[in-house]
Amino acid sequence: MLGIPTVLDRLIQQAIAQELNIIYDESFSDNSYGFRPNRSAKNAIEKAKSYITDGYKWVVDIDLENFFDRINHDILMYKLTKDIKDKRVLKLIRRYLQSGIMIGGIVTKSENGTPQGGPLSPLLSNIILDELDKELERRGHKFCRYDDDYNIYVKSERAGKRVMESISSLGFHYS
Repeated sequence: MLGIPTVLDRLIQQAIAQELNIIYDESFSDNSYGFRPNRSAKNAIEKAKSYITDGYKWVVDIDLENFFDRINHDILMYKLTKDIKDKRVLKLIRRYLQSGIMIGGIVTKSENGTPQGGPLSPLLSNIILDELDKELERRGHKFCRYDDDYNIYVKSERAGKRVMESISSLGFHYS
């Protein structure tokens, strides 16, 4: 769901995101291009072109189904507690996650997910998706990720089918 934070909330989220970027961005995969400093869709396209030039002409295109709506708050908060020691910041992030969505004038509580539309949401999604990025790297895959969209480059249709099956076995839902 799209969440439009107030001006004050947007300002606070931006400040948190800037500080968290200092902590997290350096550890993110080089294959991750979405919503990161000094990275863009154009960079992802250039990387994709290099894979194709190297003979990886088959592409497994994965869009994680309803990804932003499915983010588990507890798993995300657990990941954040490993690197953020200030409990006030953690509490504030949790409150943003649980702030809810207004639909037809009625606020609906958020049990899962992170509302798209605020400055903090893209960084939080990158923190969650970094685990899959690292698994793909561990397996030696050539890939680019922008937001929750993955392109995995392989040399044959058969390899592409194997990759699709192995990604499914990781428990990620895609369309």
